[in-house]
Amino acid sequence: ASQEELKAAYRRLCMLYHPDKHRDPELKTQAERLFNLVHQAYEVLSDPQTRAIYDIYGRRGLEMEGWEVVERKRTPAEIREEFERLQREREERRLQQRTNPKGTISVGIDATDLFDRYDEEYEDVPGSSFPQIEINKMHISQSIEAPLTATDTAILSGNLSTQNGNGGGSINVALRRVTSAKGWGELEFGAGDLQGPLFGLKIFRNLTPRCFITTNCALQFSSRGIRPGLTTVLARNLDKNTMGYLQWRWGIQSAMNTSIVRDTKTSHFTVALQLGIPHSFMMVSYQHKFQDEDQTRVKGSLKAGFFGTIVEYGAERKISRHSILGATVSVGVPQGVSLKIKLNRASQTYFFPVHLTDQLLPSAVFYATVGPLVIYFAMHRLIIKPYLRAQKERELEKQRENTASDILQKKQEAEAAVRLMQESVRRIIEAEEARMGLIVVNAWYGKFVNDNSRKNEKVKVIDVTVPLQCLVKDSKLILTEASKAGLPGFYDPCVGEEKSLKVLYQFRGVLHQVMSADNEALRIPKQ
Repeated sequence: ASQEELKAAYRRLCMLYHPDKHRDPELKTQAERLFNLVHQAYEVLSDPQTRAIYDIYGRRGLEMEGWEVVERKRTPAEIREEFERLQREREERRLQQRTNPKGTISVGIDATDLFDRYDEEYEDVPGSSFPQIEINKMHISQSIEAPLTATDTAILSGNLSTQNGNGGGSINVALRRVTSAKGWGELEFGAGDLQGPLFGLKIFRNLTPRCFITTNCALQFSSRGIRPGLTTVLARNLDKNTMGYLQWRWGIQSAMNTSIVRDTKTSHFTVALQLGIPHSFMMVSYQHKFQDEDQTRVKGSLKAGFFGTIVEYGAERKISRHSILGATVSVGVPQGVSLKIKLNRASQTYFFPVHLTDQLLPSAVFYATVGPLVIYFAMHRLIIKPYLRAQKERELEKQRENTASDILQKKQEAEAAVRLMQESVRRIIEAEEARMGLIVVNAWYGKFVNDNSRKNEKVKVIDVTVPLQCLVKDSKLILTEASKAGLPGFYDPCVGEEKSLKVLYQFRGVLHQVMSADNEALRIPKQ
């Protein structure tokens, strides 16, 4: 809005809410309160500095601590920079309390007895009629970060692994320092019961805006002596959505790997080639991303090398705000058939690889594909959907409780504003009738239920006929792209829910009806 538009709106609202225009004591008190609110808003918007803060950051920007030290003669760009500096300082204070935990739990299940049974050997053994399903390996890892300064972070991590009754663990401590905007370095020290001490150094560096390099050197001490290792990765942006990687690994498992990764809004494609000891392979994978609210992804890959050939296909889907559930079927020669189930919950990952058979059995492939789908859809309908609906209701109820006093105040202000508008609206209607102009017959704002599938939901609307008619000027009603709950005489009748504005109006003696979303701009009469 230009300064002239602001002044015009300010004058109009001052005339509407001026206490001297109302003789009734109750109306006079209400007018004084609304008049003061309008005056405070105009004070903010008429000052270039405070308006710049409000335009960029809203009311929270005006309430931000530290603005009293900001010079008055600042441009909006300088104000933005100052706000971001204050925000960074606040983030740094929060940083000291953040540990950013990450963890993985993997449980390997051997279910080959379901498909690879040898009846001759077990026919005389008691209980042999029931398939034996065993947990044959487990892996647990966890890491936490401890910010020391704005540039230094200490990282503590550990892991435990066991397979067929044998296992061990290790613990690592790393210190990372951000040296500049272009790079960082990390020193790592580790020890375990199966391996000796480990010393490592990792360096990341941006060579150009489109190219970076990572180098990781390690010395592993063991009873056989010192085993050095070196891994270097060179990456480059080939275009807006495509990255190319070259990796060279020297040490226990030396290899050279090149890969191209293309990631767009709707797909993720990877092709990789590795030459190394003991494994050389070629891999192609594709993932399609559906543009739905559950962030559904379907993926497939083919990997062939000295170890054999593996085909994988699967899907993943968001099941709650912080949880993603995925399942992948792996079919390979000589690996057999496996089902891999993965659950990501915030920064924690739970992985369950289930080995079904060492052979290529169509029945195993069928059950590995259909079984998870049937279980997922049953759980989604019977457990997940009701849980999410109940959770949403709880959140809405909590939001309503937290904003109850504020909404009550807004409601009282809106009702007071409507009473104060009556005389002005009467004059506007007389003027519009005289010129056959725009007359708002009825207007409602809130939650409408038009869909039969939502017929059990309650309609929550308020009558806003008077406030809308008060906004009519020269037979036109113009609303900008903002929530209509902030308009004079309006308030939010259903916090946290989808709202619309429905208007029945008369123009040139003809009735019209229009429906507008809460944040949608509206201009009537329609051309």
